[in-house]
Amino acid sequence: MLAWTVRRFVVAPAVVGLTVLVWFSLPLWLVAAAALSAFVPGRWRVLRLLWIAILYLTIEALVLLVMWGAWFASGFGRTIRRPYWEGIHYDLVQGVMWVFFREAKRVLRLTIETDGPSPDAHPGVPILVCSRHAGPGDSFTLIHALMHWYNREPRVVLKDTLAWDPMIDVVLNRIPARFITPNPGEGQDLQSQIAALAHGLDENDAFVIFPEGGNFTERRRDRAIDRLRRLGMDRMAERAEAMTNVLAPRPGGFLAALDAAPDADVVLVAHTGLDHLLTVGDVWRELPMDKRIVMRWWQVPRAEIPPGREERIDWLFAWWERIDLWIQQNRPEEISGRS
Repeated sequence: MLAWTVRRFVVAPAVVGLTVLVWFSLPLWLVAAAALSAFVPGRWRVLRLLWIAILYLTIEALVLLVMWGAWFASGFGRTIRRPYWEGIHYDLVQGVMWVFFREAKRVLRLTIETDGPSPDAHPGVPILVCSRHAGPGDSFTLIHALMHWYNREPRVVLKDTLAWDPMIDVVLNRIPARFITPNPGEGQDLQSQIAALAHGLDENDAFVIFPEGGNFTERRRDRAIDRLRRLGMDRMAERAEAMTNVLAPRPGGFLAALDAAPDADVVLVAHTGLDHLLTVGDVWRELPMDKRIVMRWWQVPRAEIPPGREERIDWLFAWWERIDLWIQQNRPEEISGRS
């Protein structure tokens, strides 16, 4: 409760106040960024990153104010979770994503391409989307793709640390979503939460889960392998050691969602170019600029998914091995030419 109070009554107002301050002092920021860009590798790197940061901050503040107005209009929140307001919030998220990605692609000069059958290949079928996880950038890109390109309403399972972003916190508490705290001692409780969220998917829903349970780092990869060995799953540990670009999937949440949505097909997603964007320093060093990013989709009809629990775990590992190989073979490409 304390964390919720701090997020809503300290962090959210601070974001709005900071946005106003940044816009009032914008000429100073632009002059400083332009001057620093002359000493930093890359074409106007500092200036381009500054603009993206200001854009995100501005969107965040405006969306918070819009959602504050929606709270008043819904009877001080009494009807905010009814289907009408849920649809309004999905439209708001889709609009925000469109604006941000359009500008980010222009300023950073990115090309984002999708490869393989799209999730709308079988209209009228709910889908469970399993994606590799390599930082918040892939989460945003995936949700944007599902909403803007494939006209799906996503239900997302995210780590609770992302709730400290005020916009994400408020929006995802008004549409079907779950912030979870991964804890080995609470596996069954987490699985029941995931199953509840996956229950009742309709034809335009997409349940989104990241089976790795966290962003890829070498340290987490080693911990995941050690965990498999402690559990006596030596064969799975050997398979995990052979994968160098992804973490070994943790199947509990995925299996719970699969059981809760018996009519859903499965879509697996891989991407390159958004790896390792975990901290401010990572964004500074590795945010992709002047690159072509590819997202690869595979759609598996429900009839092709094995029925038994152990067979499904083996099936998921096999797909993660395939995703690992695809990532190795599809590193992001530089876009030729200069803007």
